Amino acid sequence: MEKTTNHKAWFLVLPVLLLVAFSAIIPLMTVVNYSVQDTFGNNQFFWAGLEWFDEMLSSERMWDALWRQMIFSAVILAIEVPLGILIALNMPKGGFWASFCLVLMSLPLLIPWNVVGTIWQIFGRVDIGLLGYTLDALGIDYNYTQNVADAWITVIVMDVWHWTSLVALLAYAGLQSIPDAFYQAAKIDQASRWKVFRYIELPKMAGVLMIAILLRFMDSFMIYTEPFVVTGGGPGNATTFLSIDLVKMALGQFDLGPAAAFSIMYFLVILLISWVFYTVMTNLDRKGN
Repeated sequence: MEKTTNHKAWFLVLPVLLLVAFSAIIPLMTVVNYSVQDTFGNNQFFWAGLEWFDEMLSSERMWDALWRQMIFSAVILAIEVPLGILIALNMPKGGFWASFCLVLMSLPLLIPWNVVGTIWQIFGRVDIGLLGYTLDALGIDYNYTQNVADAWITVIVMDVWHWTSLVALLAYAGLQSIPDAFYQAAKIDQASRWKVFRYIELPKMAGVLMIAILLRFMDSFMIYTEPFVVTGGGPGNATTFLSIDLVKMALGQFDLGPAAAFSIMYFLVILLISWVFYTVMTNLDRKGN
């Protein structure tokens, strides 16, 4: 008997497709349209071709922002992933304290990004902030609004405080999926703590760690609200990341054509690096299995 296909099931997907088209595809096409045109006001546009892309590729300003962004994302991943794994390994496996730790780790993730920036902006001030006042009392010259190193340290510590919990919770979920029989076999074989981690826990966490790394990379590479609220991109352009530079170009200078080309290149860089991350980690996971 020949099996029939019910094509009416596509109607169930139609609302999602319309939502994606409205929230993503249509705005993207608008940006593409602006990136190949120029305007002199009065809603009159003129074909510019790839002029804005060529201008952005030769822009020292964009390359400087890109390097700052790459360094920031690399530092964030180098700190948050190992720290999240370490926290997950030391969390209780069950009972009241496990639930307590899970709730405690989830709290930073519930705070809106602009509120996080405001908290650390006040926290780091020398006159009224606990951190700034304490460092000043200890004789440490700390001022994130004037010192480049202090601004970078503040933004990095703020992001680590805000998002390490995500890595820890994902790693903890991976650890919880490991059967007790694995640990019992390792105990019988008198395996060291490092070998248990290397050959049992780390392979089982590989899948969730890949998700954690991808999420943290994409989010750190697109970060805007927190550093903008704390430092405004300063001092100078020290913490002017790609997103902040893009907003300044689009809204501050109203250079719609260059900003549109910039945003498309920004999107393609994120897409490319995320694909590289995914490909490399998938291949490593296959070799491990």
